[in-house]
Amino acid sequence: MANERIGELLVRENMISPAQLKRAKDKSQRDGSRLGYELTRLGFVEENDLTAFLSKHYGVPSVNLGSIQEIPPEVIQLIPKQVAERHQCVPINRSGTTLVVAMADPSNIYAIDDLKFSTGYTIEPVVASESAIEAAIYNFYGGGEDAVDINYDEILGELDLDDVDFVDAQDALDVNDLAQASEDAPVIRLVNHILVDAIKRGASDIHIEPYEKEFRVRFRVDGVLDEVMRPPIKLRNAITSRLKIMSSLDIAERRLPQDGRIKLKMGRNKEMDFRVSVMPTLFGEKVVLRLLDKSNLELDMTKLGFDPEPLKVFKDAIHRPYGMCLVTGPTGSGKTTTLYSALSELNKVSENISTAEDPVEFNLSGINQCQMHESIGLNFAAALRCFLRQDPDIIMVGEIRDFETAEIAIKAALTGHMVLSTLHTNDAPSTVNRLLNMGIEPFLVTSSLNVIVAQRLARRVCADCKEVYDVPKQTLIDMEVPEEWLDKPVYHGVGCSTCNETGYKGRVALYEIMAASEELKDYILQGFSTAELKREAIRLGMDTLRRAGVKKMFEGVTTPEEVVRNTAPDG
Repeated sequence: MANERIGELLVRENMISPAQLKRAKDKSQRDGSRLGYELTRLGFVEENDLTAFLSKHYGVPSVNLGSIQEIPPEVIQLIPKQVAERHQCVPINRSGTTLVVAMADPSNIYAIDDLKFSTGYTIEPVVASESAIEAAIYNFYGGGEDAVDINYDEILGELDLDDVDFVDAQDALDVNDLAQASEDAPVIRLVNHILVDAIKRGASDIHIEPYEKEFRVRFRVDGVLDEVMRPPIKLRNAITSRLKIMSSLDIAERRLPQDGRIKLKMGRNKEMDFRVSVMPTLFGEKVVLRLLDKSNLELDMTKLGFDPEPLKVFKDAIHRPYGMCLVTGPTGSGKTTTLYSALSELNKVSENISTAEDPVEFNLSGINQCQMHESIGLNFAAALRCFLRQDPDIIMVGEIRDFETAEIAIKAALTGHMVLSTLHTNDAPSTVNRLLNMGIEPFLVTSSLNVIVAQRLARRVCADCKEVYDVPKQTLIDMEVPEEWLDKPVYHGVGCSTCNETGYKGRVALYEIMAASEELKDYILQGFSTAELKREAIRLGMDTLRRAGVKKMFEGVTTPEEVVRNTAPDG
């Protein structure tokens, strides 16, 4: 890409500012990366917008590589992997003597000439984003030397289990033996393949679990755990030790929980983080890895699952000059993503934003993020006190767990700051009583509260195998579907290769948004119960989680089974 020229054009089109261009250019020159990559990585321009701009500027079509499920092997083989990585390109189609190639920089004449010479085809470039090309290279060429499909039986066959001694979980282990076993090549390969396979399947978590007579690996995909393999139980110590070494943890410590991180490099300019948690159990150590892929972090509120009217209520609340906005729900319900999207909306040069998180899941440019360390006394309350001495405008607290944190957060909201935080409650109305039970006075709750958002994640119906199906009317009636909606069509997925025969692909958030209106504040001061608050909030126009799920069901986004699994009845 002609960096200077493109940068100037983006400034001229008001897509970025001169200051943003200078910052991205400095980073690009320092790291030896491309300007377009730095502009999108720093969040100055969306990849889709940059791709559309390049398409228009160079007069070549753009392509969404994410929608291409398969490229014929004979087409992929025309350009070797090393060449594809060097020129940031992927062959996607062949017609006669013409080869269609997706490129991050369609102006790179040298690359086009090189491809023409090496393939013998006339090259027809189309433009795609760098991250999409890297993902396509990974998907269609494989993550390394190995084939795309992972054969666990083949890997396990390479292990000489006669050389692995079974040791009871309670027995002392020699650290040198553990380290040596974890460095065995087939063990390394097996662990690497587990990590890579989880990325390929779009898993959010990996569970590696030892039991008395078995050892299993499960992936959580779209919110549901599924067993992937059962390695021989003799390998449990070697596999656990390998993961602990990769996470820079103490392999000799097997009695206490430990937390660490693994960073996996995948091609040029792409990394995947794994948050690792090790917990001692009766028969060994259980390891859970949370996959943190920033490229999949969706910060556009309209794409998260918000309906237009609730979204307007939420945006109005976070754009007020002060007050408290709370997001509630169980672990893994997407609360952090909602908070990050709100921070992204509020992130301006004129605002000082600080966050206290445990842990910091994603690095957000322009936001001061602080990692909690309970062992040295750095908890949410301590971080909040420090923030208030740092001239803050917007504060995000990872979670309100106790009276001390709640009290400081509410006082901050009452003294001219916008405070965002999470709580673990079942729905929006019950959040009020949770704060009161912590010891917060009702008048402080009503004075500080702007909005409460409760949320859940439901699986999306796979778009490739979606079809209408008959649901018994009684089932819909039991789900509290309004009578006038009973004849509307309901959809499900029949199962295909795209969704691994599950009928689901991806997830959508269901939101229950309770704005703190003056009327509701009066009810809180009068000491209304959770059930009474919920009834009055519904009367004032709040859509409950069940109602939000039913709406998504009739929009063809999710299924009745998912609505029932993720939401409670309103009655």
